[in-house]
Amino acid sequence: MKLRKPLFAGFYAIATLGFIAGNALAADPYPNKPVTLVVPFAAGGPTDAVARLIAVPMGKDLGQTVIVENTVGAGGTIAATRVARSAPDGYMIFIHHMGMATAPALYKKLNFDPMKDFEYIGQVVDVPMVLLGRKNFPPNNFKELETYIKANKDKVTLANAGPGAVSQLCGLLFMSREGVELTTVPYKGTGPALTDLLGGQVDLLCDQTTQTVPYIKDGLVKAYGVTTPKRLPALPNIPTLDEQGLKGFEVKVWHGMYVSKGTPPAVVNKINKALNVALNDPEVKTRLAESNIEIVSPAKRTPKGLQEHLEAEINKWGPVIRKAGAYAD
Repeated sequence: MKLRKPLFAGFYAIATLGFIAGNALAADPYPNKPVTLVVPFAAGGPTDAVARLIAVPMGKDLGQTVIVENTVGAGGTIAATRVARSAPDGYMIFIHHMGMATAPALYKKLNFDPMKDFEYIGQVVDVPMVLLGRKNFPPNNFKELETYIKANKDKVTLANAGPGAVSQLCGLLFMSREGVELTTVPYKGTGPALTDLLGGQVDLLCDQTTQTVPYIKDGLVKAYGVTTPKRLPALPNIPTLDEQGLKGFEVKVWHGMYVSKGTPPAVVNKINKALNVALNDPEVKTRLAESNIEIVSPAKRTPKGLQEHLEAEINKWGPVIRKAGAYAD
């Protein structure tokens, strides 16, 4: 007597195979397609330059192309919102500078929360800054500058690159620590601000070393102090503001890397590994050093390192910005 084959046996087999295939696809190792690295500023700027430099070695480690994409506008908040709302799968990575920490205070309406809407990959690099004066500005050193601005605070002009720019924040912190209110002159970028400083149209400017070191070395501007805890190898004779009396004064254009909240830990770890591989690449190290850009310590190149630093920076800059009423919207 022959046993009759169940009518639905074929369907059970097909369903089982489909389930196995679905699991295999779901288990495909990350990444299995190109990854996008979102930069919140225009191509050619410092953040964009760092992103494009590390994208290639990161891609080699991940086994996929890392495509740099510029999403500009609103001080980086448009790009941050885009990444925060992206799928939590690691295919959209975000690199941003300290604007992530200042945005909560600078913007009355913000479509993302830096502390709640992202997973942290790690810090990347720091770009030091220098407090500069025009070549023919009377003070010749920092002590003379302090005396001069307190006696002439209504006449001294302090340039910046516009609302929310790091140069503006550096200036706000400087005025807060000195207890003075200088006449601020906002520009559309540090390029035109530096041009006017070189031309003698403004008195002071806090700017990044990536573009100011040659002018300092050529004597075209006066350098009153660097904004880092230690002196810079590129400017060994320029004292820090900290050692000249402004204890704890530190402003660096630090950069961090993020993905959207809910991205699996395994994916976060893979991206973090790729970031560290890139920052340990000899060519990357050389090119960053040539631009006076500092790679952060290994301890900072971790999710925990970035999270703790971001929180500390939010607490640092919030009171300064709110006291000055320097809102960007």
